[in-house]
Amino acid sequence: MERILIASKSWVVVCDGAKALFLQNAGDSQALNLKVMETLTQTDEPSREQGADRPGRVYQSVGEARSSMEDTDWHEQAEASFLKDVAEKLGRMARSGVIENAVLVAPPKALGILRAQLSDEAASVVRAELAKDYVKMPVPDIEKHLTA
Repeated sequence: MERILIASKSWVVVCDGAKALFLQNAGDSQALNLKVMETLTQTDEPSREQGADRPGRVYQSVGEARSSMEDTDWHEQAEASFLKDVAEKLGRMARSGVIENAVLVAPPKALGILRAQLSDEAASVVRAELAKDYVKMPVPDIEKHLTA
């Protein structure tokens, strides 16, 4: 894995489909000192409380056959919506000049969704991406993994 250099005052956005940490490097590229600037979270309700009913049925146009439709994955939709909100926040921060350099750290699936939602302004400040799931780690452990 190629080492990612995170300069002083650069931002590191560590997220998954339910939590996002906006961290800023108060140190330098050799000795990271990440400070939590903001945390975004989403409630994770059980599927039985998110869905309204059982999946629908489809009747075939010829004959008596029926088949069920695939059930909606409410958790997946909620994660995609949350990542869209994270991308919009990153875009607002880039437009206002708060963020000039950013590193995105997210699991591969979340990183793909997030990358697709980034505005041109947000994409222009992203210097590196790392496909790892560090969001549940304490900040000192995130620093260790990023400097390793």
